[in-house]
Amino acid sequence: MTLPGTPTTPAGTRTSRRDLRAFTALVAGYAVSTFGNFVNLVALNLYAYHLTGSALQTGVLMAVRLATGFLAGPVAGRLVTRRDRRAVMVVTDLGQAASMIALLVTPSTMHSWVLYPVAAVLGAGNTVFTVALRTSVPEMVGAEDRVRGNGYLLTGKSVAMVLGFASAGPLVGGIGFPAAFAVNAGSFLVSAAVLVRSPLSFRRSADVGHRPSGSVSSRSVSSESAGPKPAAAGLRTVRVLLAGPPIVAAMVALRGVDAWGSASHNVALPLLATDMDPGNPAAVLSQFWTAWAVGTLLIQAVALRSPRAGRSLDERAFAIAACVMSLAFVAAFTAPPAPLLVATALVAGMADGFTELAYSSRLQAAPDDVRGILFGASASVETLGFATGMFASGVVLDHVAPLPVVVVGHGLVVAAAAAFLLLARTRWRAPDRAVAAPPDQPGRSGQPGQSGRA
Repeated sequence: MTLPGTPTTPAGTRTSRRDLRAFTALVAGYAVSTFGNFVNLVALNLYAYHLTGSALQTGVLMAVRLATGFLAGPVAGRLVTRRDRRAVMVVTDLGQAASMIALLVTPSTMHSWVLYPVAAVLGAGNTVFTVALRTSVPEMVGAEDRVRGNGYLLTGKSVAMVLGFASAGPLVGGIGFPAAFAVNAGSFLVSAAVLVRSPLSFRRSADVGHRPSGSVSSRSVSSESAGPKPAAAGLRTVRVLLAGPPIVAAMVALRGVDAWGSASHNVALPLLATDMDPGNPAAVLSQFWTAWAVGTLLIQAVALRSPRAGRSLDERAFAIAACVMSLAFVAAFTAPPAPLLVATALVAGMADGFTELAYSSRLQAAPDDVRGILFGASASVETLGFATGMFASGVVLDHVAPLPVVVVGHGLVVAAAAAFLLLARTRWRAPDRAVAAPPDQPGRSGQPGQSGRA
């Protein structure tokens, strides 16, 4: 059984052993670059504060990074639809590596100015790379194995996140900022080399143009204007979202609310850790995030081993998992004993990993020429939600305790997910069935297994 809207390949939909080995190698390269990203996330902000001594300028640097990531979303969706995705990913890796090398070769007296274009390149590059990678998964592993492919990617990301956060402190404290920047540059170069050598296909030309009548494809939208300009790309992205099934647009919106709520616990966790263990708050943070990462790995293990896992990855399960994740984070901020804190972080990680799998797999069910635009829209919405959530939480936390802030942030996620479930059960059920043909029957376009929009 597959999700509604799942495209099938003419030559079969299962992953060959050769392709699986190649995809595993690609995941390893992605994990290396992700490791470098998390090292950089810690090191670059610390370096900005070290140079300027200003929390405001450090915040501006993060704002630049988030803003360019937000603006790059629609452009990325357009770019990966029209261009060679492998080339796009390699160029973004090389661009990010060059930005880190610039910090290593330019005089330190210039760094207070160089940091801002570096942050812009990193923000935009990460968005474009992520959109291209997520969009390519069904082509690299086959439509039927996209859940498994997403599981591999999320496993690599989770391991890299833990190692990156754990390594950033020793690298910066023991060797210095240049070591962290060199590691980050090297990680991007490793990722680019793996991509260049990968035998995988990142796009099937047969997918392009097989669109149901009455649907909006990237080609029909592209006739309005040429070139991936941010404003025009944003308008086209909105049009594609509105033209597709309402449930897909609602999933993207819920993902943005989820990011807004997640920002509240990210900002408040250091305060919680300090309250729980004033002498060693870093230990509390380490325990929490390690347990969270273990939870994401556990849910990936279940998804990778269970042949029935894909059946549960539908829109409703996505919303339910978002509720579970939010409730687990709220429970963590009641300052429970250490074992219960670890348990709630574990549950939050499992639910978070499940939402990631369900969400990515559902958007990947869209045809090739629309999938990139959906992921580009998602990247912008998630970045906007996280950025505004961090700002709002940071302002409020100066006056309010962490628990109420997290309750409000994740309470909105629970409310949005409940509304999503209600509408998915009533108003959106019939339209979604009308658009998506069953996977074992001809779609409205006349292609075997082709569905309607998204």
